[in-house]
Amino acid sequence: MKLASSSLQDGQPIPARCAFGVPDPQTHMRFGENLSPQLSWSAPPKGTGSLVLICHDPDAPSTADDVNQEGRVIPADLPRVDFHHWVLVDIPPDRDRLGEGEFSRGVIPGGKSGPDAPGGLRHGLNDYTSFLAGNPDMVGQYFGYDGPCPPWNDSIIHHYHFTLYATDLERCPVDGAFTAGDVFEAIEGHILDKARIIGTYSLNPELSPLV
Repeated sequence: MKLASSSLQDGQPIPARCAFGVPDPQTHMRFGENLSPQLSWSAPPKGTGSLVLICHDPDAPSTADDVNQEGRVIPADLPRVDFHHWVLVDIPPDRDRLGEGEFSRGVIPGGKSGPDAPGGLRHGLNDYTSFLAGNPDMVGQYFGYDGPCPPWNDSIIHHYHFTLYATDLERCPVDGAFTAGDVFEAIEGHILDKARIIGTYSLNPELSPLV
C-alpha cells in the first residue's frame, strides 16, 4: 500500500494553509486556515474491510512549564510525547483519496462536531481536546483534523506522521467520543498493512522557514 499527497511532500515542511497556527511577528502565533491535507492511496491489500487514518506528532513536550513562555526555550533534550492531530475511521476500501479541506476548514473554538464525518466516515477526538481544556475561550471536544501548532519557543522542529492502516474490519469497533488510543486498541491484530507520510513544522523563527 502506498500513501501520497498533493498538499505535502514526505520529509518536507507542511504548508502553512494546513496548520492550526501560523507565525505572527507581533504575537508569535495566529490561527491558520487549518485545511486538512489531500491524501491519496493505492494497492490496499486483499481482504481490506476498512481503512483508518491517524496523524500524530511524537515531538510534543512532555511538560508544559516552558511552553510559549517569553524569555524561555523548550530544550531539545526534554522528553517528548505523542500529540494526535487527526483520527479518522471507517474509510471504505473502495475509496482512494481525501480532498484538501474536505474534513477541516479554519479553526473552530470549542472544536468541530463529531463523531460523524462526511461520506459516512467517523472522526475521533484529537489532543487539542485536552490541551485546550483549561482555556475558557477554546475548551471543547475537538473532533477530526486540527493541524500543527507547536510551541513557538521550541528548539526542535516537529514531525507529523500521517499513517494509513488497512484493516480487516468493516467497521472500527469504537463508539462515541473515541480517541486514538481507543482505535489502536480496537484494531490490534487486525492490521493488514500500513503506509505513512511525514511532514515537518515549526513556529520558531530561528529554525527552518516554512514553505
